[in-house]
Amino acid sequence: MASEDITKLAESLAKTKVGGGQLSFKGQSLKLNTAEDAEEVIKQIEEFDGLEALCLEGNTVGVEAAKVIAKALEKKSELKRCHWSDMFTGRVRSEIPPALISLGDALITAGAQLVELDLSDNAFGPDGVRGFEALLKSPACYTLQELKLNNCGMGIGGGKILAAALKGCHRKSSAQGKPLALKIFVAGRNRLENDGATALAEAFGIIGTLEEVHMPQNGINHPGITALAQTFAINPLLKVINLNDNTFTEKGAVAMAETLKALRQIEVINFGDCLVRSKGAVAIADAVKEGLHKLKELNLSFCEIKRDAALTVAEAIEDKAGLEKLDLNGNCLGEEGCEQLQEILEGFNMGAVLGSLSDDEGEEEEEDEEEEEEDEDEEEEEDEEEQQQLKERGQEEKESLTPKKRIDSQDSTTVPSPPVDVATFLAFPSPEKLLRLGPKCSVLIAQQTDTADVEKVVTTLLRISSVFKDEAPVKTAVHETTDALMRKAFTSATFNSDAFVTSLLVHMGLLKSEEKVKAVPSLYGILMTLNHMVQQDYFPKSLAPVLSAFVTKPNRALDSCSFARHMLLQTLHQL
Repeated sequence: MASEDITKLAESLAKTKVGGGQLSFKGQSLKLNTAEDAEEVIKQIEEFDGLEALCLEGNTVGVEAAKVIAKALEKKSELKRCHWSDMFTGRVRSEIPPALISLGDALITAGAQLVELDLSDNAFGPDGVRGFEALLKSPACYTLQELKLNNCGMGIGGGKILAAALKGCHRKSSAQGKPLALKIFVAGRNRLENDGATALAEAFGIIGTLEEVHMPQNGINHPGITALAQTFAINPLLKVINLNDNTFTEKGAVAMAETLKALRQIEVINFGDCLVRSKGAVAIADAVKEGLHKLKELNLSFCEIKRDAALTVAEAIEDKAGLEKLDLNGNCLGEEGCEQLQEILEGFNMGAVLGSLSDDEGEEEEEDEEEEEEDEDEEEEEDEEEQQQLKERGQEEKESLTPKKRIDSQDSTTVPSPPVDVATFLAFPSPEKLLRLGPKCSVLIAQQTDTADVEKVVTTLLRISSVFKDEAPVKTAVHETTDALMRKAFTSATFNSDAFVTSLLVHMGLLKSEEKVKAVPSLYGILMTLNHMVQQDYFPKSLAPVLSAFVTKPNRALDSCSFARHMLLQTLHQL
């Protein structure tokens, strides 16, 4: 290390905070790549008697530096709190697991008994969870009370690994007579989705001691929300539930409301931007009215709640003397509804608890209400269709083993798959149907799409992209079909490119429209397809800044497809 680097490091370390058993290097932007880089950090760790908390937040630690820091930690048996968030800035993801393994092994060797482990804001993905899996299962974590893994990109796979590790820890610690008693769990912005949330719900049910759960922005829909609700009911000490920016719908909201009736310690409910809608809000209001006497904060903002349901929520908090904040902003009350809401609360001498209503969407028309009911019916129908498809698939597998599938028992010829045409594919798109259209699928779809109709082009593109898979045959078919369709459209004199991109953004849920348009359920396919499309010679480069501006904006649906979003933005910036 050059002498000027050593001087700079020494100056940074002079800012190191020591006190209350904590050694903190927070926010010093130390670049610790090699063992030599870490010498001063190691010296301070080794010389710190009674080290109970180590903060490495806001620095960047490489594999070699982690090994030597770990060596110093092997003698720190009193260490209880590891504040290790944002400590791998600029690192390649593959560097993080071995670094975590080294540090975790050191804590196990030291015989530490952790109370808090914070690894938030480290983008380690599912593989990174493997890096501290052994630590979580070890005696060092039998005493763990707070686990913080916010914004780590764990995904479904990482969520499942984490859940299994927590269950393993509880099982082993119980065998020692001191079962894991986790109190605080934080895992927002991790793309856990239904499967990851359901796996963690199972672990939470086994643990049973949770007091706070923070899982915002995870792309969880009502099946995952229902699983969490069921397990929260057997965690009677729960005080805080933060599931902001997931998608409850009525089903998830009703399930969560039933759980709230069973909980007595709840202080904070954050279901903001969770699409609980009016029926869900009424169910939650009933739960609030029946109990929850310790409630301090209720957030149901941006949930598509209409006036009458919002007023029901307000009436439910009449006897909640400890309530400090009620957030109903961004719903559909209208000017009159907002006034009525304030009047009700002022009648209880609780006007001060109501948050701002500046983003109220205005009272919806009857037609909008009917459309919402239709949306809910469609969601139920989709669920039923999924279940039916699963049953049919299972039945087909069974039938494939019986003689009924044979045309002739002597030659064992199977029944051929029914032919697929363009209309069938576009009505019920699937990768298999696209491939079964044959090598001319791209030509056929382009020929049968009226490119003078912008909406028709957008709808067809979204149907094609919805079947995207990162598998050669499907990926190639999607790309070729997209190219044929969009080349025909963009080279047509009557095609309006600006209207196309506007309509596409509306259907992707990135741009609001005066007309109610149901956004596509997942943006992964269209983002990956756009990543290919924008690189082609037929794509107007003038549209790139528009796409980039909207894809860059914060958005829940985009957050759940961070890889595809990153790929597209990277390509757009290179154009």
